[in-house]
Amino acid sequence: MDWSNLGGDTLSTRELFVVLPLPPSINHQYATVNGRRVLASPGRYYKTAVARHLLTILRQSSHRTEFLEQLETHTLRLSLRFHFKTALRRDLDGGLKIAQDAICQAIDLNDNRITEIHLHKDLDSVRPRLECLLAIQEPIARTIRSTKTRPGTVPQSSTDHNPR
Repeated sequence: MDWSNLGGDTLSTRELFVVLPLPPSINHQYATVNGRRVLASPGRYYKTAVARHLLTILRQSSHRTEFLEQLETHTLRLSLRFHFKTALRRDLDGGLKIAQDAICQAIDLNDNRITEIHLHKDLDSVRPRLECLLAIQEPIARTIRSTKTRPGTVPQSSTDHNPR
């Protein structure tokens, strides 16, 4: 994996944009060990390298605190733009899960917080790469609990009850 000449990483209060090497192909991400599918060494290496890269970006940014605070209270959008060497060699969705997991694990984020995903496939035979944008969306809606009533009944408030 070539991490040189990628560049372009930025962190604002609402967006994290990183340029990463392409993840290993799906055929190299997993291995079968004792009948179980496990992440193979290229996949483990990729996730570790992404984590180191993201932590460096976060450490160097003045927007780190505000961005991390919003991660806890907002829904997120993930946009992945794969730049492959050739058009037909790799599937678009083959790198989604490992890239999403690598990014989310690096910043200690449960990936169920991502409510919108965009995938793009482009070609760049000179500089294959993965451009990732993790964007803060809307505040997480809190579920309002209501008192349960049987169908067909109208709930009464304490002001509706008049004992006269």
